[in-house]
Amino acid sequence: MPLWVSSGYKEYAKRLNRDVQIKLIELDLVKRSKSNSAESLKAEEAKKIRQAIPKGNHVVVLDVKGSQWSTEKLSQRLDHWLHSGKDISLIIGGPDGIDGQLIRAADENWSLSNLTYPHPMVRIIIAEQIYRAWSMLNNHPYHRV
Repeated sequence: MPLWVSSGYKEYAKRLNRDVQIKLIELDLVKRSKSNSAESLKAEEAKKIRQAIPKGNHVVVLDVKGSQWSTEKLSQRLDHWLHSGKDISLIIGGPDGIDGQLIRAADENWSLSNLTYPHPMVRIIIAEQIYRAWSMLNNHPYHRV
């Protein structure tokens, strides 16, 4: 990833306190060939994702067809997640999207927007929105209504 992506992500990740931490886990893309269909690529990627999710985690898949949350709703979701006692896995799929079985198996499906964002921007947006939701929960002045 370009330096600006790493810098942007790290900036918001470091602002969170020890109660809320985000950890980025990147998986290698599935090797493409002319004979691979998008569906087979997504299925293979889903297998890798499932293997990377720690047992017992609450799984939230980012999907364009998921629920669109306001900042206030994300703050409520974050509060719920923090009190659930489970770690959260936020899943961002590859360039072909996310396998349907993985979407259906998720505990929640979240859509950032009807727009399609490049993957480097998504990681920054997610980190910033988690920080913003946390700041709301803690009456921090970062989020102003």
